[in-house]
Amino acid sequence: MINFLNQHIYIFLSLAFAVSSQLIIKWKMLDNSYNDFSSWQDRYLFAFSMLINPYIISALIFSVLAGVTWMIAMTKFELSYAYPFTVFSLIFITLFSIIFFEEQVNAHKIIGIILIVIGIFSISRGS
Repeated sequence: MINFLNQHIYIFLSLAFAVSSQLIIKWKMLDNSYNDFSSWQDRYLFAFSMLINPYIISALIFSVLAGVTWMIAMTKFELSYAYPFTVFSLIFITLFSIIFFEEQVNAHKIIGIILIVIGIFSISRGS
């Protein structure tokens, strides 16, 4: 197990950075609603004003780090092997959305996530 984790560390780091970035962005956007802005100009001004928010800046940095660690992972694995692991971000986003944002989950989502995990396990065993 330790060997597997060591070999896949850059894939996992990429996922952690990407998930963190999305969660931070969602967290900071909770204070606002699309309907708070009367025109498309106001919406764009708001979006660009968020670029100076320290949390959004950290989320953007995490996105860059996700890309960098993914590039390193691509030097170690075939894309067809590594890419299915990115689906774990869906699992983590779903779990953290339930925990932090009190989002609802239904049976279809749970079944889908279980099928995804089975598929990833199958793919990782096949290589």
